[in-house]
This record gives sequence, structure tokens and C-alpha cells, in this order.
Amino acid sequence: MYVTNVTTLLVTIVLIGNIVLAGVVVFIERRDIGSTWAWLMVLFFIPIVGFIVYLFLGRQLKQKNFYRLSSEERNYLQTTVDEQIQQLENRRFFDRKLLTKHSDLLLMNLNSSNALLSMYNEIEIFSDGHEKFHSLFEDIRKAREEIHLQYYIIQRDSLGKRLRDELTKKAMEGVKVRILYDEIGSKRISPGFFKELIQYGGEVEVFFPSFLKLINFRINNRNHRKLCIIDRKIAYIGGFNIGNEYLGLDKKFGYWRDTHLRVQGESVNQIQGRFLLDWNYSAKNKLNLEPYSVPVEKPLGNTPVQIIASGPNSETEHIKNAYIKLIMSAKRTVYIQTPYFVPDASFMDACKIALLSGVDVSIMIPSKGDSPIVYWATLSYAGELIDYGAKIYLYEKGFIHAKTIVVDQEVASVGTANIDTRSFRLNFEVNAVLFDEKAAKKLHTLFQQDCQDSSELTITRYTERPLINKLKEAITRLLSPIL
Repeated sequence: MYVTNVTTLLVTIVLIGNIVLAGVVVFIERRDIGSTWAWLMVLFFIPIVGFIVYLFLGRQLKQKNFYRLSSEERNYLQTTVDEQIQQLENRRFFDRKLLTKHSDLLLMNLNSSNALLSMYNEIEIFSDGHEKFHSLFEDIRKAREEIHLQYYIIQRDSLGKRLRDELTKKAMEGVKVRILYDEIGSKRISPGFFKELIQYGGEVEVFFPSFLKLINFRINNRNHRKLCIIDRKIAYIGGFNIGNEYLGLDKKFGYWRDTHLRVQGESVNQIQGRFLLDWNYSAKNKLNLEPYSVPVEKPLGNTPVQIIASGPNSETEHIKNAYIKLIMSAKRTVYIQTPYFVPDASFMDACKIALLSGVDVSIMIPSKGDSPIVYWATLSYAGELIDYGAKIYLYEKGFIHAKTIVVDQEVASVGTANIDTRSFRLNFEVNAVLFDEKAAKKLHTLFQQDCQDSSELTITRYTERPLINKLKEAITRLLSPIL
């Protein structure tokens, strides 16, 4: 009898908790409608499990001053943004036709995410892991002052150990090395992995570490950024993490197709600023932002760049809005590469409007996914766009992990954000928007080359898929707002 009473009491508490959480989801958190209904389904149809799942995956992270900037720092940033907005309104940057054409995109990114436009940059594009890491290690070896490195995934394999050893050598030479990694993404390593590096003065921090190394209530809000800044002169940003699979050495994935940028010029300062904010949030030893406010590198190249960051700390989905604005600006072509395509209604509407306007919208996704649930949802959304005339390509050479959008061979976005709810709302992400025909044409050409290693998901092929596949797509689509 006692056991029965205790069980009844616990069940009652959980059910009451579910009702309270349902009220929080509906009335307080102000989620989008799709996400709200998805969480209500979880809470009511699997009450006990749903309660636990919500505690770890459902809580929102919204703070006006998440990065704890001082009033002076916030005022300085706002003043800088206001000055550039004024320059845009006075057409100071419009000596270039491309910036004039996309001035509304520039202004939106400035107003939305304080994404300053840097005019003079030199961009190198990598689509192969061997090329990217060869360049990265060469730049690390040439470092003289400091190396700041931030990755979602650092594996405890030969590439991860090679990176650690190269950084340790630089620390021994007196170069200041700072590493920030995401605990969930890099679950196979710990600060102990960098023991020797730390002994020589290197610093290693973890983003959103677990409570008492046991429980992580922020498991759903991961830092998905992949950055490296060397001597404030060179920066890397894009899709490659640190691990043997990114060199195509994992039999499960095979060849790894990704996109990464090497940046020199004014934009390095903006990428550095993004690292510093994440570092100071995570680290005990804070860095003074003021010395980093002025670029040390003289203007290089002629590529205008905006660095856009987004995360669960913000009410606005900055990168998603930039994606939509890019698609809506297209007159001829939109080429998209993403490993996950689970967009919300606004993104789907943008694609449909572009297609109905005669724009060639081509989307490339993997031929097989690394997450079955997400992959079935991806096929559902991709299949829906086929009816509107979209071309869907399934990459078959290996695994495509690139996160790129190229519009009219004029402007492009390359970064860490996938096209899904996780990247739009839940993860900390960062992208570079390039206003440069040379870079956009190269990315356009890479897409076309990848088509040679892909098969097209035609409307006939999609409609004739097995009934079990249709069922999987329908079920996973219902859960897409919380995938």
C-alpha cells in the first residue's frame, strides 16, 4: 500500500509539473507556434519522459546582456554600428555596384545583429579537408603572438592530437594559445587532453560545461562555431571541425565535402570579437576587449564581408533572416548546400516565392544522413519543394557538410549554420556573408562540380518512394520544430 501511494504521489507531481510546463511554453516563453505545439505533444503524450526531456532540451535561453558587456562596451559597439548605418544612408560605401544592389541586406544585418561591414578582405575558399588543415597548420607554425581556436568538435584521434601537439610547440615558444570547445560536441576529450599545453601557459575552456561533470542542463544549446584567429591577421571560419572524419578517413562517411574560409583583412577583427565574447563568457581569466577593437592588419584584398552571429540568447534569428533575405534578392539562381534541411515555414515560403518568380533554386543534401530522424525530415521538406520546381541533388561521393548559399553568382554565405531549427534557434552559430562576384562564382562552380557526384531527386523518383519512407517522413516532420 505504501509503495502504491508513493507511486501515485510521484505520478501526480509529474502530471502537475507537465501542466505547469505547458503553461510556461504557451504563455511565458513565446515560442513560435510549431515549436509550441511540438512541445505540448511531448509533454502530454509522454508525460514522465516528456518532463525530463523538457528539462534538458526545452528550456529557452534569452538574456538581453548574455555576454555581460559593460555599459561602456555596449555603448562603443552601438556607436560604431550607428556610424556605419549613417554611412550606408549617406551612400558612403556605394562606390561599388554590388553593395548598392544589396544595400538592404547590409542594413538588415547591421540593424539585426550588429554585423559591421568590412570592406577590404582577402578570401581563400577550401572545399577539401586536407587542403584546409594543411593551410591551418602552416599558419599556426608561423604564429608569433597568439592563437585563438574555437571548435564544436575536437576529436581524440590523430588529427586532434596533431593539432594539440602543434599548439603545444607554439606555447613552448611563448605564443599565447587559447582553446575553447563545446563540451557535448567534444565529449571524448577533457582539459586533461591538453595537459602539456596548459603546463606551458596555454589556456583551455569549455562552453556550457556540465554541472558537477554529471548533468548538463544546456545540452540543447551548443556552441557550433568553428573559428581560428592567428596573430589578429588571419582567421578561419566554416564547416570543418577537428577530426579524422573531416579528412575523409571515416569509413562510415567516406569523402568529406565541406566549405571553409581563410580570411585576411579587416574582417579578422570581427571574427576575433566573436571568439572573445564566447571566451569571456566561459573563462575565469577574462580578456580586455579594448586592445582587440582596432585591427592590426592593413587592408588586404577587395572583398566586402559581414560576420553574422546568432544564438539562443537572442530573440531574433539573425542568420535565418539573412538566408531568407538572400533568397528573396535572387533574380536568377539560388544554390544551397546543407547536410540538414529542416526549415521553418518562413524559409520554405521564401524558397517557394523565389521558385514561383522563375528563380532556379537548387538544393544539395547528402544521399544518406548521419542522423536518420533528421534525414527523413530533410527528405520531407526537400520533396515538398520539388513540386514548385526546385532541383534537389543527393550528394553520393561521401558526406556533404557544407553550409553555403550562393545567389546570382554575386553574393554568398559561408559558415557554421545549417538550415534547421537547431541552427536557427538553439545553437550558437556564425556565418560570413561575402559581397564579391569572384568568391560567389567559385562557390557556384563548386556546386556545379558537386552535381557530377550527385543524383537528382526527381519528382518521379520522390513520388514512387516506398510507403514506409512516406510514413517515416510524416512522423519526423511533426517533430521537426524540436529536432
